[in-house]
Amino acid sequence: MADAEGQEVSLWMWGGDDLGNSYIDDILAPAVAEHGVTLNRIPIPDTAEAINRVLAEQQAGVSDGAVDLVWINGENFQTGVQADAWACDWPTLLPHMQYVDGDDPLMTSDFGTPVDGCEVPWHQAQYVIAYDAADVEDPPASVTELYSWAEDNPGRFTYPAPPDFTGSAFLRLAYYEAARAAGEETDMEAAAPPPEATAALWEQLRSIDEHLWRGGDTYPQDVSALNELFADDQVSFTLTYGPATLEALVSNGTFPDTTRVLEMEDGTLGNASFLAIPRNASHHAGAMVVANEALSPEQQLAKAEPDVWGQYSVLDTELLPDDVAAEFAAITAGEVVPPFSVLSRNASPELPASWVPEFERGWREHVLDGSGG
Repeated sequence: MADAEGQEVSLWMWGGDDLGNSYIDDILAPAVAEHGVTLNRIPIPDTAEAINRVLAEQQAGVSDGAVDLVWINGENFQTGVQADAWACDWPTLLPHMQYVDGDDPLMTSDFGTPVDGCEVPWHQAQYVIAYDAADVEDPPASVTELYSWAEDNPGRFTYPAPPDFTGSAFLRLAYYEAARAAGEETDMEAAAPPPEATAALWEQLRSIDEHLWRGGDTYPQDVSALNELFADDQVSFTLTYGPATLEALVSNGTFPDTTRVLEMEDGTLGNASFLAIPRNASHHAGAMVVANEALSPEQQLAKAEPDVWGQYSVLDTELLPDDVAAEFAAITAGEVVPPFSVLSRNASPELPASWVPEFERGWREHVLDGSGG
């Protein structure tokens, strides 16, 4: 990657996470600079904005695109695959890929779309439901128990309106519960989720609708709005795909110090997010340097520290030197969030990206509009 010397790499990423922004600017960028590469963080409100830019440039025949590297997963990655927008076959050239388990399905499949050497894993995530222990004396241990709690405590639970990412993820978590109740197997190769399971899902969500915050007449617009309700003690639960942020929100006084995370018997959703390089990236070599540095044990360790960003590593500790593996083991969980080994117990894989629009459309039709059809 000698050609990277002197290149300025534009990393397009969601800009709504202050810890993540600080990690890039204060830790990753200086480390990349030691390799002669300048890293510029391009904050965007939605990852789709980066994809739209790449696709527009591709259609216009632009060969020196504005996006060198993008933090991505799920639908957005799949959209790029369908448009043949990603550079591929470069991850095997990164020295630090030796620490990634190439047989781990979480690293080789992105919401059901094969990675196929077109992106590199950056960190793991686990969806969690957090609650205020001062309000919830007997915490639910399943989605079904959560529904029962909501019915017994009207107005104290809600979720963001899809297509907000966190709200949409709640639909997918609830789908697994509905599928189990309907006795349906989840075929990840299917073009769409089984209708029996989705019918059960809409029925369950409609059954609790009137017991939600504001009687289900309105939903928080996004996860930030839900967090505000939780912080103001208007609801007793919040949801997140970034549980490590809960520690910081408690320590700075935003959330109550009685905030805790539900330990779900059947697990929750787990996924990995990735870094991808568009085919028309202006600084491909520099982007590879950034991706390789981001995968280094040093960066993965720094990023995993709760007071830095708290993102779970994608490195397999069994592939790491013993002293480095010990450093990862030494990262302790706080009082609010259990260790990752507990959070990820019985985790369900993310559903195919092609199913997501179907869930969001179905929610609008069958739940938001109150249709029983």
